[in-house]
Amino acid sequence: MGNIQLIFKKEDIQPDQMKGKIAVVFDVLFATSTITAALADGATSVIPVYDKAQAREKAKTFEEAYVLAGEEQGRTIEGFHHPLRTFLNPIVKGRHLILSTTNGTVAVNRSAQADHLYTSSLLNNREMAKHLIEHHAEETIVLVCSGTSGHFTMEDFYGAGSLISYLVEMGEFELSDSAQTALLFYSGIPQSPFQLLRATKIGQILLGFGMDEQEIKFVAQEGLFHVISKYDSSTGQIREVER
Repeated sequence: MGNIQLIFKKEDIQPDQMKGKIAVVFDVLFATSTITAALADGATSVIPVYDKAQAREKAKTFEEAYVLAGEEQGRTIEGFHHPLRTFLNPIVKGRHLILSTTNGTVAVNRSAQADHLYTSSLLNNREMAKHLIEHHAEETIVLVCSGTSGHFTMEDFYGAGSLISYLVEMGEFELSDSAQTALLFYSGIPQSPFQLLRATKIGQILLGFGMDEQEIKFVAQEGLFHVISKYDSSTGQIREVER
């Protein structure tokens, strides 16, 4: 029997303690949802970076076709593409997406010492659960909620609870208290995923910046894609797992 643990925010990640673990990172609004969608839309890979400076340095040396996208505190970085599916869908096919976000891509990099590192979202949680059951059912799975600027976020906790619900439906796991709480939270929410995501603090901030709520409706669709997105520490790239 494997076990499931949960980290509430990226600042709580202790990189050296990720060794020997299976990590799954969540940033539902929006980094890991963007990663899922980009790979589903035909991106060659997604390259998650710490910040805009690292993104620009990576772009300078990159020899293959790429798209540079990112946000900082919810606002598009100057000279970068907007990092949402609506804007990226027409341009990512056959290209690498160099992605810089305030929270999600940082959480991925801080989790990079895990034996296996994935990113997930409501869009692909069901398929991710199947993959974890098939390949890591007897191991320790750590769900990493990115949070925002040192704070817990409800949408990532909800996303993690969604994955846990699929995992316990398909297999047997010992849950930490935090993982059990995420499952209870996800199972007990009467609102639709869209209503919950829209009501979160981050959701409200982004809508206040003028973001179309269709973006939230899109990432609230559970099970839309069959993408398994996995980080390769040797290349620094997230790619779709071939099956």
